[in-house]
Amino acid sequence: MGTYVVTGSASGMGCAAAERLRADGHRVIGVDLRDAEVIADLSTVNGRIEAAVAVLELAGGRLDGAVLAAGVGPLPGRDNVKLILSVNYFGVVELLQKWQSAFATAGNAKVVVVGSNSSTTMPMVPLRAVRALLRDDLDGAVKTLRRYRVVAPSLTYGASKIAVSRWIRRNAVLPDWAGAGIRLNVIAPGAIRTPLLEKQLASPREAKAVQSFPVPVGGFGDPEHLAEWMVFMLSEAADFLCGSVIFVDGGSDAYFRADDWPRRVPTLRLPAYAWKFLRR
Repeated sequence: MGTYVVTGSASGMGCAAAERLRADGHRVIGVDLRDAEVIADLSTVNGRIEAAVAVLELAGGRLDGAVLAAGVGPLPGRDNVKLILSVNYFGVVELLQKWQSAFATAGNAKVVVVGSNSSTTMPMVPLRAVRALLRDDLDGAVKTLRRYRVVAPSLTYGASKIAVSRWIRRNAVLPDWAGAGIRLNVIAPGAIRTPLLEKQLASPREAKAVQSFPVPVGGFGDPEHLAEWMVFMLSEAADFLCGSVIFVDGGSDAYFRADDWPRRVPTLRLPAYAWKFLRR
């Protein structure tokens, strides 16, 4: 049995994943604002440092995997832009960087980051903000997103999920991760019956928007079903899964993007190492 860390373990998909792992006999170190082995506020730099250190101490420097499920939804108000970005992006990236050596020690670790289908189904997300996040420029991303006033929280949420998915894909294939036996992947849910969704459905205005969003199979997803997907992505069956974004969203991504993916690699955008491969 292994040792796993789950952020956002007190509720929603993180709670379901933690319970599923424990039921399978694994040790789980939960990280959340309450009801967890490690109590930490991932919206602050100090909170992320404290969480990273506490987990490493409890795990004895070895982690067999992780589920990064802690997240903040599109809370209304421009003042929440920084909070959303801090938790959804830096609350993933900074923890993974600090835990990399513990994953490498395990030798065959798996990491699942909870993304979102908003990364491909939300229009108007400013890519300038995404690029700023990937440069670790929080202030620049906040400045860009606050210009959008009323829709700032929604676009902020979308930007955070695009950026974290791109960070995973960029890093998953590198020697420090894939080369060290660590598999980084993203699960991209659609509308799942979490406390966040229930809160949105309780608001007539938000409920109308949620219920009008196309979900070809109908209804909403179940946190326990998503947990089953996460556990699979943490298993030996996922040894060959690397840098993938798996959409579990009832068909919404396919509805909007049926012809956008897969597509061939644009020749001019091939990285240097790919050109070396093609010349062989």
